[in-house]
Order: sequence, then C-alpha cells, then structure tokens
Amino acid sequence: MKIVSSIEELRDQLRGQLRTAFVPTMGNLHEGHLSLMRLARKHGDPVVASIFVNRLQFAPGEDFEKYPRTFHADVEKLEKEGVYVLFAPTEKDMYPEPQEYRVQPPDGLGNMLEGEFRPGFFTGVSTIVMKLFSCVQPRVAVFGKKDYQQLMIVRNMARQFALPTEIIGAETYRAEDGLALSSRNSYLSADERAEAPALFQTLNQVATEMRAGHQDIFLLEQQAMASLAARSWKPDYVSIRRRVDLQPPAAGDLAQGEALVVLAAAKLGATRLIDNLEI
Repeated sequence: MKIVSSIEELRDQLRGQLRTAFVPTMGNLHEGHLSLMRLARKHGDPVVASIFVNRLQFAPGEDFEKYPRTFHADVEKLEKEGVYVLFAPTEKDMYPEPQEYRVQPPDGLGNMLEGEFRPGFFTGVSTIVMKLFSCVQPRVAVFGKKDYQQLMIVRNMARQFALPTEIIGAETYRAEDGLALSSRNSYLSADERAEAPALFQTLNQVATEMRAGHQDIFLLEQQAMASLAARSWKPDYVSIRRRVDLQPPAAGDLAQGEALVVLAAAKLGATRLIDNLEI
C-alpha cells in the first residue's frame, strides 16, 4: 500500500485509473470501516482510502482535539485489506489557505436532525467530501448508512453537481449486541458500553410498533425519548421520517406504505451516539 500526503502525490499515483473506488474516513478504523473497503473492492479497482480529521465539521467545544487518532494501527488494517493508496493529508496539505469557499446543503435537509443539533456540521462534511472527490476523482465512493442523513446529503450533492461518482450506501456494521460500530464508542466506560445497545433496542421497539399498525408518530417518538431518558440517556431526537427525503411522513404516506426510517441521537454520559433503522 502506498501512503501519500500531498494532493500532487495522490494524483500521480492515480493517473490513468478510471475505476477507482474511494472510502473517506477520519481514521481510528474498526471493522465497520473495513467492511466499507471490502464493498468498495466489489465496485471498483483500485481501492483508495483517506484518513483526515476534518476541522471544518467540528463545532467549538466538540471533540476535534481528542478525536481518537490511531494512524499506525489503521495502516496495518488497510494493508491487510489490500487498499492500494492511503491518502493521509495534513491540515496544511488539505487547506494550504483558509477554505473560504464552502458547500452549503439546502436548508431543509441540512438544518434538520443532525443539522439542528450540530449547526454547520453538514457544511463541513459537504465541503471536505467535495474536495476529496476533486483530489481522488473516484468512479464510486462508499459511505456507511449509520450516518444516514450524511449519506443522503452526499448523494444529493453528487447528483446536483453532476459529479462522475456513484455513491454507494453500506449497511451499518454492528457488534453482536446490536451497537452500531463507531470510532466514538471508544469514549464509553465499561458500564456505558453495556448500556449502549439500548439505543438500537429503542429503534427496534419503534419499528415494531409501526409494523403493528400504530400510526401516532409523535406519540411513538415521545415514548422512545422518554424510555431513553429513564435510563439516564440525554436524547436529542428520536424521529420517524420518510426514507426518500427525511421529511416527516403525512397520514397519506402511512396509508400508502411509504418507506420509513427511524433515526436517533442521544448522549450516554459524555458520549453522543447516533443510529437509525429502516422500517
């Protein structure tokens, strides 16, 4: 595996490659990330990964400085997966001058759910993804469904800018107890880790109620948040939305069997976890 840090080196390595499959990451790789590499290999060749902790998507007071960085371990894992190039730029490589041009998602999709609780987050994500796409110029790029809203924003951005990159969504990789794998899981204490699967269990309960014919969306959301709060979580939201656009479903949508997803974000101790489940 070749490790490059500059955009020029990256382009030299990929010159002439027309089927590149790309997996952008912020490092601290776990089995969920590695499953993305394997899926990428099914859709293109060579596989390129990036590791870059993007300051633009962290708000003041968030965990940019303490975000887990495990570069040497990450390199070993990527080598075992047969990744061709690892793009690992420094901030100076990625932002040699202040990034004054930004990609702004539309207000509706960009300001709801995660966008409401993390203002500016999706602008930072969209900007770095667009810049990485410009550097790598992949034919396909793989993103995990755990970040459901992010996947939709990236997919819509690629379509509206007519980017020559197909966006592939990968199913959420879970531990045996149901917890969605996340780099931030490393923040959890032993007791918190034992409690953490309750978030996915709550989503499953909402899905079960929906499948049983319960259609009072607001009541189901409030009950789910109250259930988490009773277990000492601090929920930001549990929300049932249409898969197609993440808008709240209307009565007609429910009657017609509209495809839905339930999304949640909640703090357990000092750690904020997100998850979702398609219904």
